[in-house]
Amino acid sequence: MKKTITVLGKPSLDTGRRNFLKMSGIGAMVAGLALVGCNDDDFGDFNNNVFDLGMGDMGVLNYAYALEQLEADFYTKVVNSFYTGASTAEKAILTDIYHHEVIHRNFFKAAISGVTSQVLPTLEFQYPNVNFSDRSSVLATAKALEDTGVAAYNGAGKFITTPDYLVIAGKIVSVEARHASAIRDMINPGTAAFSGDDVIDSNGLDLAKEPKDVVAAAGGFFKTPFTWKERGIG
Repeated sequence: MKKTITVLGKPSLDTGRRNFLKMSGIGAMVAGLALVGCNDDDFGDFNNNVFDLGMGDMGVLNYAYALEQLEADFYTKVVNSFYTGASTAEKAILTDIYHHEVIHRNFFKAAISGVTSQVLPTLEFQYPNVNFSDRSSVLATAKALEDTGVAAYNGAGKFITTPDYLVIAGKIVSVEARHASAIRDMINPGTAAFSGDDVIDSNGLDLAKEPKDVVAAAGGFFKTPFTWKERGIG
């Protein structure tokens, strides 16, 4: 049985502080999106109390939702208690990124929840090696998360079969790439690090990573386990 859900509404977001972080496409992305053509057996489900992300497009959407939950959780901790010595400009950038990640997280939750009751639950995270009071520790973690997020979207795009979903993923990953560049510039201002060779390939494109590699890299942050059997995870 096919299911359809339309996500309406436009997020409230102050984007006036930093032009390069403006969400020019996100309002249009959220307003009027219809998730269609998903079969009941595509949706994720619990197996032995561990959630599986599901199959096909739904699996990719739940995968993106898991990553956005992680980023939103991390930046929530950052902005609730900024690291020692954070400048006004740094606080503004990190707060903008926080708002963006919350919008991404809430978008995926609303979209997937409208199609199925078997939506990925709210996950718990841990940051054993992060000192949220230390600038270097926070920004290094932010850099790792943003770089991994961009590579994750790029790597998962080939698994999306619905054109509308691919458009949405493209819009979100463009915002994530701006985050990555902004964080990199905060760490090494006035240099070419914002588009370093470690994240750009020989064709000048952002790197892409397979889901298994992304989960392996970010897995230490996830306290709540999940599987994605279709992609060999778990």
